[in-house]
Amino acid sequence: MSDTVVQYQLSAPKGEFTQVAVPRPVPGPNEVSVRTKAIALNPFDWKQLATGVVVSSWPAVIGNDAAGVIESVGDEVKDFQPGDEVLLVCGRTNRSAAFQEVITVSTRAVAKKPSYLTFAEAASLSACYVTSTAAIVLGLNVALPHLSSQASSPLKSVLVLGGSSVVGAGAIQLLRQALPDATILATSSAQHHDHLLSLGATKCFERSVQDTPSEILAATPDGAGLDAILDAVGAAAVQPAIFAALAPGGPKLYSQVATGATVPIPEGVAARLVYGPEMVARPEGGRLIPSLGELLEAGKYRLPARVEVIGKGLDAIEPGIHRLQQGVSGSKLVVSLE
Repeated sequence: MSDTVVQYQLSAPKGEFTQVAVPRPVPGPNEVSVRTKAIALNPFDWKQLATGVVVSSWPAVIGNDAAGVIESVGDEVKDFQPGDEVLLVCGRTNRSAAFQEVITVSTRAVAKKPSYLTFAEAASLSACYVTSTAAIVLGLNVALPHLSSQASSPLKSVLVLGGSSVVGAGAIQLLRQALPDATILATSSAQHHDHLLSLGATKCFERSVQDTPSEILAATPDGAGLDAILDAVGAAAVQPAIFAALAPGGPKLYSQVATGATVPIPEGVAARLVYGPEMVARPEGGRLIPSLGELLEAGKYRLPARVEVIGKGLDAIEPGIHRLQQGVSGSKLVVSLE
């Protein structure tokens, strides 16, 4: 085994990516080192490339989602061993970020990969799951049964804007588990409606309906309006008329996933801007990724979107990020390292 591994380092914001050999990492007592087999790309990747957001020093390794095979484990690790196939949500240090041959993270960031998933499929899951969870728990005050024993939420109707995004499609599944009797509506292109209905949506609408929300109002219980909106893509920034679909006497909750969009919030709407990492810092944060593995094994969580493998090797990452920046609908871009 070589004494070095390769990182795909970014020199600076708007800089160049370079493959750099670094010493092979040694996992700490409660860490594992994972030989990367697949890396998924996220919108946050191109934001980091463009602006360097949350990067503390350069050159930097970035990337949030991956899957692979455990190479080595720390002295206190009991639940994993070399050879285990895993999926993971990555960190923000050079040793823990995704764009490299071997990733070293805490065991709380890792779950065993179900055998029915490919590495590419498994790599697509973690970051969007964390963000979907944050949008529901923090933005809508809805307890998720696999993470909390709290009583179920009284929400009767929720609209998911951007339902075909990986966060939106993940949220639909989790909302259906938490609110089994609720009306869950979603917006997306028509080509994605059947998929979203299979994930638990009650009814789907074309995105243009957000400009004239009367159709959405008619689909709510007794036509009374929505209790809550979960905006996975910042859609309300360009279609603020959607707030008229909120029930006048309801809780008027608006959960906005942080995408960089600026949304004008009407008076009386209880809005919350949410970030996925907020969930990791909460008491249940240590259960997030292990719980994803359990949901997958039990068949209670499915791939939110189609996975598209766009290339092989670390050098396929940069063109993939630029493609993602141009806009991708209903699919998750993944780079293979197998």
